Amino acid sequence: MSPEASILIGAHDAQRDVLASRNDVGVVVIGRNEGERLVRCLRSILAAGTPAGRVVYVDSGSTDGSVEAAGALGTSVISLDMSMPFTAARARNRGLDALLAAVPEVSLVQFIDGDCELEAGWLAAAAEAFAHSDALAALCGDLRERRPEASVYNRLADMEWKRPAGDVRHCGGIFAARCMAFRSVGGFDERIAAGEEPELCERLRAAGWKVQKTNVAMATHDLAMTRFAQWWTRAVRGGYGASKLTLFGPQSGRRIFRSQVRSAVIWAAGVPMAGVAGGAFLLMLGQPTTGVAAAMASLTLLGLQSFRLAAGGARAGLSTADATCFGLLSMLAKFAAIQGLIQCLADHVSVTRRDIASPKLRRFDKPAAGTAGGERA
Repeated sequence: MSPEASILIGAHDAQRDVLASRNDVGVVVIGRNEGERLVRCLRSILAAGTPAGRVVYVDSGSTDGSVEAAGALGTSVISLDMSMPFTAARARNRGLDALLAAVPEVSLVQFIDGDCELEAGWLAAAAEAFAHSDALAALCGDLRERRPEASVYNRLADMEWKRPAGDVRHCGGIFAARCMAFRSVGGFDERIAAGEEPELCERLRAAGWKVQKTNVAMATHDLAMTRFAQWWTRAVRGGYGASKLTLFGPQSGRRIFRSQVRSAVIWAAGVPMAGVAGGAFLLMLGQPTTGVAAAMASLTLLGLQSFRLAAGGARAGLSTADATCFGLLSMLAKFAAIQGLIQCLADHVSVTRRDIASPKLRRFDKPAAGTAGGERA
């Protein structure tokens, strides 16, 4: 175990008093229509010892009173210009810009989403970890699901959040960062709709910085997912983002989801198409029985792969029922990813045609580094 992790594990609630006396730790929260979840999030940050003046909430077009609720708690509020294409990367960059403009002394920032609650001792413990490692640029801890018992989707997400401690390739969207390191590589790439965190970490590590994960509790996430339609929409969106980054993203990020996209193409497109094409060809040759068998073979391969994934879930500690769901959903996610891939390609063709027809029109224009980008405070 690294010295930084040992320091974090020894953190306790008394560190909140230490945090309140510091001026170098701030928090950026992003969200849209999170309602009561946002209120819980902001209250958890304030309860952890962070003064409201060092908390910035970036709203992306909420209509549920989120802006007013955040303002009532005393936090700074930034409303994104929604006439520009939204990305979480842009929201987080704007939040940090506003935070540093208000409190230039901030050297460490915690990024968190409005559907999460921060653990009481995390910020002070993370600050100590950064103080003991000048090479540390990004640090994440344990993320837990708020109600894993509510649905299989919540339970699988809870399992997804668990990763071993130590040096890691990347963090998720909830992590603490050294502001100087973050800005030295240009911050988040605002062109990236999904996967902006691992792409940032790729650039940080390439520049010689460290990215680490610790076993200390960092935050509780509230997925609140109880319906298949919610899960499918999330999976399609993930496939869209992974495809866009892999095919059209910056070179630093194209490898991150390459194997994931390749797997979806093989299992959700290649195997079924091969079975159908092979069966149709054999039917044309007058061999209906063999043709049907060829088509069924592709279904058998999909079933065996689902079983293999389920077995992996069981080894990770899932119950038999949850492991079975894990295997099935993992395979279905590949089909959702193909839908996302198709949508990504269609959008790319549409934007390309529009840019050819009107060269001055751009789907996204990245603001200059360090500017507020025309956002409304």
